[in-house]
Amino acid sequence: MSEKEVILTQEGLKKLEEELENLKSVKRREVAERIKIAIGYGDISENSEYEDAKNEQAFIEGRIITLEKMLRNARIINNDEVDTETVSIGSIVTLKDVEFNDTVEYTIVGTAESDPSQNKISNESPVGRAILGKKKGSQVDVSVPAGIIQYQIIDIKK
Repeated sequence: MSEKEVILTQEGLKKLEEELENLKSVKRREVAERIKIAIGYGDISENSEYEDAKNEQAFIEGRIITLEKMLRNARIINNDEVDTETVSIGSIVTLKDVEFNDTVEYTIVGTAESDPSQNKISNESPVGRAILGKKKGSQVDVSVPAGIIQYQIIDIKK
């Protein structure tokens, strides 16, 4: 089984690289120090400080492996590749909810960068999937748990 391609914008690549560097240089050292201090308390069999630090260490090492794999399989979306005619990864799309007449702006990103709180939605999310490849003016139906939302694509930019 081949590893899944990770699609990233230049900004997303930079964030993952910074997180990886922070985990390797800062967090590893911090947790190693916590473990050393906890061992200094004596009996580690009933030492919750030691247990917590070891769990954090395992999490950090797991995250480092995940990030390294993501970066190894990364495909960077260059801003020049982003088309303003059709929705693609890297597009900034303005949608209008047809029923409620509300507008919302989303940036379409790969799943690794998805952050709904920042209006960055994955190309694999229900809305992302529904609008990919569509043109300005298109109307799309998005299935959500509450039913179907109709959106009209108002604008596509990069």
